[in-house]
Amino acid sequence: MKVEVEKSYLIRRNEKNLHLKDFTDSACSLKRYSNRTHLVAIMSLNTCGTTLEEDGDNLVFRNEITSADPNEVISRQHDVEVVFSCVYPKHINLTLGFKHKNPYAFTEKGFGAFTFQFEFFESQRFRTQVDASTYPVEVNLKQMMFMQIEATTSIPNTVLFVESCRATPYDNPNSRISYTIIEHGCVMDSTLQLFPSSRTQFRFGMEAFEFIGAYAEVYITCSVILCETGFPGTRCSQGCVPSGSGNHRNKREAVAQSSSHSISQGPLHLAKISDSQAPVPSLNLGMNLMLIASCLLACGGVVYHSRKSKTKYQLLPSAETN
Repeated sequence: MKVEVEKSYLIRRNEKNLHLKDFTDSACSLKRYSNRTHLVAIMSLNTCGTTLEEDGDNLVFRNEITSADPNEVISRQHDVEVVFSCVYPKHINLTLGFKHKNPYAFTEKGFGAFTFQFEFFESQRFRTQVDASTYPVEVNLKQMMFMQIEATTSIPNTVLFVESCRATPYDNPNSRISYTIIEHGCVMDSTLQLFPSSRTQFRFGMEAFEFIGAYAEVYITCSVILCETGFPGTRCSQGCVPSGSGNHRNKREAVAQSSSHSISQGPLHLAKISDSQAPVPSLNLGMNLMLIASCLLACGGVVYHSRKSKTKYQLLPSAETN
């Protein structure tokens, strides 16, 4: 929420005492965003003492700017009180759009200007890339996805190296939830396949998957490096360096390799399975349940009969004994 209030005479007179409901957090200070002419407050919906009220149709987030002493129950002064709120309807129609990512452009000393392009392709022939206007890319579970990362540079004798790739359910490579595809140049996913590529291309494919939970999309982010060929000390020349080997080189050669750059593409959206496509186990399941029930009934009868047949009878003594 953001609120701007013009500094009237009353506000200026009480400005030193003005605060939000919760003023213990330094991020909730009114001095942080205010200027010479306006009092400005910016906060999240769940901070600075903001309260949530609910009615039949809306969610109302409410806070206030006041000069009242928060340690007192009553006041006998003319306190400033500016109440503000944000109202969200409980039901609303949303249209969400996805934009195909343009080539990533960089400029570095020794490499000049160069770009990386990350694309999805329709087949392992890598002739037709997925149309940018059709994003998100719809895939079926376990369907092979074909991807290509390509570098464009005016520097001759360069090679592209993909150091890592990871998938996330959001367009945020630092998401807490992630799945590692390539790490330290090593393939980590069992379904990943590498396809013939030029020096400045990296073509690979893997089976589509979904994140467990209420996540609708998958984004793929890769860390890439450009190197000059013929230099044995570059990260590109090392290839796969397994974790724990102690051979990772963090210091780049001055001219022989570029910095590591993060590029991403997506989202991938898992196609919904219709009722007609889904397996229908109801008939077989019903028959199996009937067979199991019949078996239990039959076994129950056998057990009962067996127990009954093992009953033994003994003659009682003809005379009473002490």
